[in-house]
Formats: sequence, structure tokens, C-alpha cells
Amino acid sequence: MIRTTTHRNSESCPIDFVILWVDGSDPAWQDELKAWSSDDPDVDSRPQRFRDWGILPYWFRGVEAFAPWVRKIHFVTCGHLPPWLNTNHPKLNIVNHRDFMPADALPTFNSRALELNFHHIAGLSEHFVYFNDDFLLIKDTKPEDFFVSGLPRDMLALQPVVANPANPVMSYAFLNETIAISRHFKKRERMKAMPGKYFHIGYPPLYFFYNLLEAFFPLYTGFYTVHGPSPLLKNTYKELWSLEAPLLAATTRSRFRGKNDVNQYILREWQKQKGSFIPSNLHHDFRYIDVTDISGKNLDVIRRQKKKIICLNDSDHLYDFEKHRRIWAGALHSILPESSSFELI
Repeated sequence: MIRTTTHRNSESCPIDFVILWVDGSDPAWQDELKAWSSDDPDVDSRPQRFRDWGILPYWFRGVEAFAPWVRKIHFVTCGHLPPWLNTNHPKLNIVNHRDFMPADALPTFNSRALELNFHHIAGLSEHFVYFNDDFLLIKDTKPEDFFVSGLPRDMLALQPVVANPANPVMSYAFLNETIAISRHFKKRERMKAMPGKYFHIGYPPLYFFYNLLEAFFPLYTGFYTVHGPSPLLKNTYKELWSLEAPLLAATTRSRFRGKNDVNQYILREWQKQKGSFIPSNLHHDFRYIDVTDISGKNLDVIRRQKKKIICLNDSDHLYDFEKHRRIWAGALHSILPESSSFELI
């Protein structure tokens, strides 16, 4: 199912997609993981960080069917590739970690390290959208869903960092990000400078009132970032690296997720605190789904294409992996049954 619809914005502002993928079942990769891993409680090397759900073909089918305007897809791996992938596709750029990461940071098992260095990918457009492999397009999209007049479309919402003992490494990342942002911006000054972006009338009511409540506190307590595709600018990377190089370099050389890291959300929050974004209610077109919740309501989001984008998040809860994998793959197959040109026939 190939569409040839063009969009004016995609011609004047070319947009690329970047996706990270790892085959956690690759024996050679598993051997390397074991050689570098440790029992350090301050790093996160849980299986769900590397588990492949086998739904990657539907990611490519979704892009071809629902985002035919994308200029290039940069497929980032440590070297292994799905056997079905058409590596000669004109829109596909295969990127090995060694192509853009410092040699002394490899091998890495930390997606955050990779995310902070995407601007070094050769040929990457200034405007790009970063996808995890569990973010899938399930309905027609347009360039303006991600960028408007050259600016990322996003939502500025403040939210206190949550101390989560079940996943402390994530809590540390959000706190580290907040501290870094605070070194360069003052919350009340930014709220006064751009009230329309803090209190955009279209925001979900809950987050509108979060911002209102946060106005009473002088310091940043944390940020709410939608766990979905990230619209990013290479210039944001360059600016942040020029100001926070030690912090970003430390994360780059952290082989596993650790408590001293920041994640790519710092780039989105930087764009937002500068005011370099278009305020929008991202929840309108996006649904976050925990893979353990196979309710009819969630399955219908896919089958009836109620949103444009979904996240099928691999949670920390125990469940029957193969059963859940079949159910979600079946729902995706119901709307994307045909192979894409990214798949070898």
C-alpha cells in the first residue's frame, strides 16, 4: 500500500525519521552484553530494554502507508539487521553505532547515549522525528503533525519528578534533566515571557492546571514529556552540546542506563523553554498503551484507527510475553496486512 501524496511543508522543510532497533535474541549480541554487564544496582539492564516484539515490519508499513512524505529513514543498530529488511530501499539509510558514536563509547547498551548523538548521523536533515521501535503510525499523518513553520509541535507541561523505587534510574534521569535546564532558564521568567505557550488553551485540562499550580513555586520541579515520537532540530543538539558538554559526554560514555544520565527529553525541554516550538495537545492524536493491558478498548484504538500514533510500551510487569506479542501483532495486521516496499518479498 504505497501512497504518493505530497505535502507543501515536506517540500519546504524536509523531515527525516530516526529509529533505534536492537535484536535482543542475537547470540553474538548477547555474548557481548554478558561480557560488559555487571550487578551494579545503579544501572538498568533489564530484559525489556532490549526485547524485540517482532512488530518492526508494521512500523515500516505504517510509515509507508501513513507518512509517505518522509524524506529518509535512518535505521540505527549495532550492526545486526532484520533478515526481511530491504536494505536497498532508496529512503532507507542503515546507520551503525560506530558511524556516529565516539570509539571509546562503544559498545553501548544505553539508548540514551545514542539518542544524544543523532546530530552526528551523516545526511540527517535539520528537522527529524525520533521514534522508539514501539511508536507506530496507525493512521494518516502529515508533516504538520510534527513541525509547523519549521518549529517542533509539542506540549509544555510542568510536573514534579516522581521518586519511583521500582525504576529509580528513570527518576534520576528526569531529575538530572531538570537540574540542567535550571542552570540556563528561570521558571518564572519563562512563564512571563511566553504565557501562551505555558497556558495554551488547547492543552489537556490536567496539564493546564499543573502549570497553573507550578506558577506558585519559583524553581522547576520537573517536566512532563509525552512518551511518543520526538520532533527535534539538529541545531538544538549543537546548542545544548556547546553548553552542557560534560553532562552529555558522561551519558554518551555510560554503557548502560545509569543514575547520572540524562535522556533525549532534555532536548525537547530545551526547545520548549526557549519557546522554539508550536504549542499543541499531543494527546489528541496519540495514545500510550501498556502492553499488559490487552483490553478491547486498547485493541480498538488500533483496529478502528482512533489515533494517528500509538506507543506499545514494554512495561515492568510480569506477563505472558508470547501471548501478548501475538495479540498486538494481530491488531496491527488487521490494519496493515500488506507488505511494504521496505520488506523483501
